[in-house]
Amino acid sequence: MVDASSGAVAWIGLGANLGDNPRAALREAAASIATWPGSTVLAVSRHWCSAPVDAQGPDFFNAVLKLRTTLTPEQVLERLLALELAHGRQRPYRNAPRTLDLDLLLHGDTVLDTPRLQLPHPRLHERAFVLRPLAELAGEGWVIPGRGALSALLPAVRDQRINVLTD
Repeated sequence: MVDASSGAVAWIGLGANLGDNPRAALREAAASIATWPGSTVLAVSRHWCSAPVDAQGPDFFNAVLKLRTTLTPEQVLERLLALELAHGRQRPYRNAPRTLDLDLLLHGDTVLDTPRLQLPHPRLHERAFVLRPLAELAGEGWVIPGRGALSALLPAVRDQRINVLTD
């Protein structure tokens, strides 16, 4: 657990569409992230169900997690990749179905463009399965650095099929 005023607020996208229970994989991932040193999970969105984007396969279950952390963006990325691997994530081809998909969407106000990591995430503003859970947690007036307010971004993804799950 970290002091509420230390560290950066990071936003992590969680998704899964393979395995015995993809929603359980999201819950397990959130529980694992909560154990990271120097980190506190501040909120987790409800689960959402969405059609794959630029891919084939079963529908995805998605959520967004808000984390206060003293870890650097690169350290967060390393932990996310290790967690995916622990859940059996394979990468046979781009946008393949997956047992767990974890994306670092934002890390404070960090803007980064390296071969391994881009912040803000380069496609977050194009995905309803990211924007809708973000809006749930942050509010539609919240501004994504370099992209604008969620309220201005949401209309562009309104045709993407997504449903909030209530159970």
